[in-house]
Amino acid sequence: MTPPTYGFDTLQIHAGAQPDPATGARQTPIYQTTAYVFRDADHAAALFNLQEVGYIYSRLTNPTVAVLQERIATLEGGVGAVCCSSGHAAQIMALFPLMQPGDNVVVSTRLYGGSITQFGQTIKRFGWSASFVDFDDVEAIEAAADENTKAIFCESISNPGGYLTDIPAVAKVADRLGVPLIVDNTLASPYLCKPIEMGATLVVHSMTKYLTGNGTVTGGVVVDSGNFNWSASDKFPSLSQPEPAYHGLKFHETFGNLAFTFHGIAIGLRDLGMTLNPQAAHYTLMGIETLSLRMQRHVENAETVAAWLEADPRVDYVTYAGLPSSPYAARKATIYPKGAGALFTFAVKGGYEACVKLVDSVEIFSHVANLGDTRSLIIHSASTTHRQLTPEQQDAAGAGANVVRLSIGIEDPADLIRDLDQALAAATA
Repeated sequence: MTPPTYGFDTLQIHAGAQPDPATGARQTPIYQTTAYVFRDADHAAALFNLQEVGYIYSRLTNPTVAVLQERIATLEGGVGAVCCSSGHAAQIMALFPLMQPGDNVVVSTRLYGGSITQFGQTIKRFGWSASFVDFDDVEAIEAAADENTKAIFCESISNPGGYLTDIPAVAKVADRLGVPLIVDNTLASPYLCKPIEMGATLVVHSMTKYLTGNGTVTGGVVVDSGNFNWSASDKFPSLSQPEPAYHGLKFHETFGNLAFTFHGIAIGLRDLGMTLNPQAAHYTLMGIETLSLRMQRHVENAETVAAWLEADPRVDYVTYAGLPSSPYAARKATIYPKGAGALFTFAVKGGYEACVKLVDSVEIFSHVANLGDTRSLIIHSASTTHRQLTPEQQDAAGAGANVVRLSIGIEDPADLIRDLDQALAAATA
């Protein structure tokens, strides 16, 4: 019999989980343990040789984390996933099997400020480099690539402006270049966007944001589509060539479409140690159970608040792609039909000083360096998350000095509008 195809709302609760075999516990337990007892010496040897799947040490694998990995992979339409300690860790984990010293990655200019710093500065310490391109110019992406380009990286919905990436168009460029497309799907979540269905090879998330949804833990994940042929060329020797640490094992030859996932655990987590702890995995699993419900409310509230701001004379412009006036409205309708997320910016008349007064005057909105919470959040990116960038980089990222970023929560939208109204009055008095 063909197994049933379950809907998103069912999978976000059940995927990867069964009642605990030892106790019958319905909720996935927190397996708060460092190590696991082997059946015998042969069992231990088989695990360490990657001849058998199981649990060795919680830096590598943990039963609570394993359920989370399977759930996210299922929701994203991937074959496997590797959870790690943060979204930034996930980005390094995604690149680690692909890159060698001297290699480069083509990335979008419209990224979270910390990601711009990570790609523009930090990865140089690995001998890697990045070329920044406006991904609305698809031809420029291909022009920026060379024989040492090993990946293309973008955000599905960009932080902070909420701009929408044309993932199918970018995926075609990646296919022509013979390199994987990595999409950060944090702001959309798999409920609003499925990058793998549009041609992405890998999907990363900061699980800290919408997947967990309650501002309690940090975590990241890399989802493997299983669709890339790592042996089609000699570009990816870590996956296609013999691995010295495992007696010459070839990951792609041995594990097929799960090669990237196994490499991420057996090499990435083993050597980089960017491990997600089981308690954080537990909180994220509980958050995912209500993901679709929260995302619907996030989007509804964002549309209401953005429309009100756009009509306010104290505001120069609003970047929300869910507005009919947005230049991304057509792209939203075809690629992101369930909504354009709940993160966007707006420009305050009065510039930098007015923005600072605004964030100091809100009452319901929380002034924090986070997003994707059930609570509505606000920040002035130019003085915080994007502070390390030049003014030109800030403008390119959509984080200019006159811009405030909002992450719209699931409160009563009328209360959010009243709060912004009084804060704008104080800021522009």
